[in-house]
Amino acid sequence: MFIVSLRMTGTREQAAPWMAAHKEWLQAGFDDGVFLAAGNLLGQPGGGILAHGLDEAALRQRLALDPFVAHGIVDASITGFTPARTDARLDFLLAEAAA
Repeated sequence: MFIVSLRMTGTREQAAPWMAAHKEWLQAGFDDGVFLAAGNLLGQPGGGILAHGLDEAALRQRLALDPFVAHGIVDASITGFTPARTDARLDFLLAEAAA
């Protein structure tokens, strides 16, 4: 499992033309079952994504396809996370971590 931080390096004006494509890219991640959650960072410009079911190299490839990343609007950083305890609704993450 990975925590992805998308920190703004550009401006909101630079992001505006790419917003629809960024949202489509996010939806593809959800449709593929890779993204578990996505949203805004609190108190700072940018966003965050919880991703699972792929290795870091594949995640980096996927992130490179985000129009915000490709056009230098955000800088993506990845933090690996291995859950040791979860709410029952997320138990599938424990099985994944054990594999």
